[in-house]
Amino acid sequence: MYRPGSIISFFTSLYRDGFRNMTWGKPLVWLILLKLIILFGILRVFFFKPAMSGLTDEQKSEKVGNVLTQPHHTDTLNLLTD
Repeated sequence: MYRPGSIISFFTSLYRDGFRNMTWGKPLVWLILLKLIILFGILRVFFFKPAMSGLTDEQKSEKVGNVLTQPHHTDTLNLLTD
């Protein structure tokens, strides 16, 4: 049986050694990270505006309450157009 401290050190060394010995894994990990940064960082800032910008807190809560209480809402973009 492993002690709690040795289990953590075992998994950290396993992760560290496995990542050190990767050949194709390192470039793929960096490519995935770059893709996530582009998707969530750059595109979100320039192309996606907040859905309820310009509304007061009272208007926002009323709009969310209306959307939640309407039965079987199939159009998810209705929040933006109401």
